[in-house]
Amino acid sequence: MKRERIEEVADFTEQYPVFSSEMKKDYLILVPDMLPWHFDLLTHIMAGEGYRMEVLHNEGRKVIDEGLKHVHNDTCYPALCVIGQYIDALKSGKYDLDHTAVLITQSGGGCRASNYLPLIRKALKAEFPQVPVISLNFSGLEKGNGLEFNLSFVLKLAYAIFYGDLIMSCFNQTKPYEVREGESAAARKRCVSRLKTYFDKGGYRKFSRNVKEILNTFAAVPVQGARKVKVGVVGEIYVKYSPLGNSHLEDFLLAEGCEPVVPALMDYILYCVINVVNDAKLYGIGRGKARIYRLVYRYLYGKQKKLIRITKKHQKFEPLHDFEHLRRCADAVINQGVKMGEGWLIPAEMAALAETGTQNIVCAQPFGCLPNHIAGKGAVRAVKALHQDANVVAVDYDPSATRVNQENRIKLMLANARERLL
Repeated sequence: MKRERIEEVADFTEQYPVFSSEMKKDYLILVPDMLPWHFDLLTHIMAGEGYRMEVLHNEGRKVIDEGLKHVHNDTCYPALCVIGQYIDALKSGKYDLDHTAVLITQSGGGCRASNYLPLIRKALKAEFPQVPVISLNFSGLEKGNGLEFNLSFVLKLAYAIFYGDLIMSCFNQTKPYEVREGESAAARKRCVSRLKTYFDKGGYRKFSRNVKEILNTFAAVPVQGARKVKVGVVGEIYVKYSPLGNSHLEDFLLAEGCEPVVPALMDYILYCVINVVNDAKLYGIGRGKARIYRLVYRYLYGKQKKLIRITKKHQKFEPLHDFEHLRRCADAVINQGVKMGEGWLIPAEMAALAETGTQNIVCAQPFGCLPNHIAGKGAVRAVKALHQDANVVAVDYDPSATRVNQENRIKLMLANARERLL
């Protein structure tokens, strides 16, 4: 027994390859596919700082099977997807394995996602022990990860997320009604290309101009037809956004003649920031840190309000949700001290969607995700008590769930939605 314990401790202290700042000029960094167009902008910004990055787009059953080979199936489904995507890509023969690293973003908190780093390292050790794992986080989960940040760099990333959120929203409001197939996608591509040029030349901070250009680009796409069934998508952050994680949910909704309504990524970032402030207020912990985060929150929220104001003035598109309004929606359903995983943000988004005309909602969650079962599926009844027309379906995503079953559950919800539309 004593020998087993010694071996176990030795395993935890084992050394793994570390990515240093000097390695960035020689290494290619692979990034999992969560938000393809957001990540296209973000990796372009990273390239401007000297990091070579590639967003992975490999998918299919072979990716999930690779994840299952290296991670216990009780582990969070997003971990299976991410690790499977890494392993499958590294096996493809496309990369110089001695000069390749992988990157994972982490927000911290009491969720299995906080354990992704050791899970990924353990999986890579089995087949690619020379590949370093980089954690991109601002919560102190891992320091000295080789990524060098300054204020200008962080501001660029924040602006890119704002622009990415607006492009995603405008695309989803245009695509279901476009007269000529592909024009919405072309508009999206033009917006991203133009923004990359602005970031290269330093014009990314001309916020009002860039927001108006995005709005005008999508407004120029010819549209027609009556309003379609609007379907909101909420849930665990990875399966909410990732085409691999949610079986191409947005594409499915578009194919069913619906208008997807996907909340902004910046809402999740503001959620993480304000939770630090709430910790000081509710529990009396981290008061010094909370003062800094409060300033960050004010800056980001100020930019969000400006984006919403410009969108409302434009009049063609529905604006993104105001985060302070989301907080008020949460207060009507659940306490803001509930912050495990996506916590109070999920019922807040459901309530905000329901009161702004998007009563039909898919709550996407990894099977066995306790925060989602409590704050997502568990809060549906409370949301429906406030908004009786709310039509919510919780859909589990895991290795054993078939795409047909997932889509059939959503089709049942859509059948109910179409009856109400008549």
